[in-house]
Amino acid sequence: MTENDYVTRVFSSPVDIDPSQWNALLANEPDPSPFMRHEYLAALHESGCAREAAGWQPSFITLWHGDELQAACPMYLKNHSYGEYVFDWAWANAYAQHGLDYYPKALVAVPFTPVPGARLLARDEAARRALVHALVGHVKEENLSSLHLLFTQPQDVAAAEHAGLMLRHTVQFHWKNDHPGGGLYQHFDHFLASLQQGKRKKIRQERRKVHDAGVGFRCSRGADISPQDWDFFYRCYERTYLEHGNAPYLNRDFFRRMAQSMPENWLMFVAERDGRPMACSLIGIDPDRRVAYGRYWGALERVDCLHFEACYYQPLAWCIQHGYLRFEGGAQGEHKMARALLPVTTTSAHWLAHPSFADAVARFLEREGQGIEQYLDHLAFRNPLRRDPASIN
Repeated sequence: MTENDYVTRVFSSPVDIDPSQWNALLANEPDPSPFMRHEYLAALHESGCAREAAGWQPSFITLWHGDELQAACPMYLKNHSYGEYVFDWAWANAYAQHGLDYYPKALVAVPFTPVPGARLLARDEAARRALVHALVGHVKEENLSSLHLLFTQPQDVAAAEHAGLMLRHTVQFHWKNDHPGGGLYQHFDHFLASLQQGKRKKIRQERRKVHDAGVGFRCSRGADISPQDWDFFYRCYERTYLEHGNAPYLNRDFFRRMAQSMPENWLMFVAERDGRPMACSLIGIDPDRRVAYGRYWGALERVDCLHFEACYYQPLAWCIQHGYLRFEGGAQGEHKMARALLPVTTTSAHWLAHPSFADAVARFLEREGQGIEQYLDHLAFRNPLRRDPASIN
């Protein structure tokens, strides 16, 4: 099929797109994270979290052949750069200094969700390339400043690069259930044995502080997470945001929709002391691919090292117990390396309409890319795993 064989349709809401066709495209992708499911995107829209009034105007781009959806992506027109986690504020400032408008811009991403994975859903590579061309064409027609594809999978990167988009790399920290001696970790102490002595000691000390403070945890999964637990989680989540001077991106209605439409994709740890809940972490899970995602947390009381226990050690122990292969720790955070979450590169793709600015950004990305390579080399020296894997039992 050629590009002329597709019909392009733009939707102002994901709700208007057939969920079964969208999810069928997603299931066909090499890296189909649950955060690209139709239910997740629709919940962001219907709850009002990703809405035009908040600076997220949905303009989902789709390609059709007859009644069959061939390719699709979640695109938003943005008048700010909040909630993205790939920072382009300096680009916007440079535009403003030259009397040019950077906003609105076009963004292909999952709002507030820096999880790498499929962004350009397509039946085949020809449809994926056609989708990129449709995106660029739409941006030109709407006289937008730029197009940005965030946290993409390799197939998306290839299609974007083929269309002439510029690539940008950032670093996240992920844990892999990969024992240096082969196979999966058998239990948490088995995992600790793979770390350097100083790292093992530090983790045990941090866990002991939480235990000695009288804090215990209970875990609920999927439909077993009660409405009361969801309410308590949101109290913690909202309070933690407000304590840092910001309103939370996501509202209670969004999580209510998650409990209804995607219960199988959530895991909750509730910290309790003296029979009272006092903190909570919410982990995204993909049971089919056995991948877990660190997502949200909050606390009503302060306990030293509680964040590490709730957001890393409890989830890692759960992953080991249930044979999960990977735990993604989210955006930024070198401190995660001390917990054996190791650096991985994530990639975004960018197209700027203004030739001179596109040229300047290309030069900037080349310099930044060299800096990322040096940063990764620096992090390699801080690898917490033992240097003598043959001696690890």
